[in-house]
Amino acid sequence: MSDAILLSIDEGLARLTLNRPERLNAFNADLAHGWRDATAEAVGRDDVRAVLIDAAGPSFCAGGDVIDMASRGGSGDEITALARVINEGIRSLTESAVPVVAAAHGTTAGGGLGILLSSDYAVVGSRSRLGSLYANIGLTPDLSVSAQLAQAVGQRRALQLVLQDRLLSAEEAVEWGLVAEQVAGADAEAEVAAVRARAEEVARFWLRGAAEAYGRAKQLVRARPERTFAEQLEVEAQTIGASLETPDAQARIAAFAAASARRAS
Repeated sequence: MSDAILLSIDEGLARLTLNRPERLNAFNADLAHGWRDATAEAVGRDDVRAVLIDAAGPSFCAGGDVIDMASRGGSGDEITALARVINEGIRSLTESAVPVVAAAHGTTAGGGLGILLSSDYAVVGSRSRLGSLYANIGLTPDLSVSAQLAQAVGQRRALQLVLQDRLLSAEEAVEWGLVAEQVAGADAEAEVAAVRARAEEVARFWLRGAAEAYGRAKQLVRARPERTFAEQLEVEAQTIGASLETPDAQARIAAFAAASARRAS
């Protein structure tokens, strides 16, 4: 696997670390292929029940590596092919039954928004800034930004980001619903550590609980736009029935019933 992305697994938690800090973790071919392979491995393993995405260096992800594009003189077809490789990784995460949390410290821009949106829960630092910025260099959104941004924040707000060079503050990102929460640190380095710690706390919460149920709930919500209302109700009914049959649910329901009986006596 590429050194541009690191994958480690610890007690059910797969950590994916974007590892091109010298380029603010912007995607080149090396990171693109590493991302596709690492995400597929993480969600394909039976021992992984939660995924955490973080990044090395001062920022989460600056999108595509524009300097690399300019220096290599890549064609439009090459960029399209590269985007398709990265999209495979995004789909691996969003279509899986594994809940995903992102620790997005520093700046997240361009395609980095798509990487953030491939998580189900995102934590940022109080100093973080998030935006689109594609049109600043004459490009259009990719890496799921046009597909997921409007679902997250609404069409009008999505248009505000893609049609301006605006960077949201952490407070605005929480208010818009783009991220779940922000945490602060005494300085930039402490804030990075706080963001990572809080994201891991979220992941460990899933692992301590019914991780399989969280994953199925994530799939229900993410797949809803593809179904009619009636179809969604039917999938919900089938999913809760299947969930009831799992050993985890049986044990937790029995424990809940026993605790309720003790309180009533």
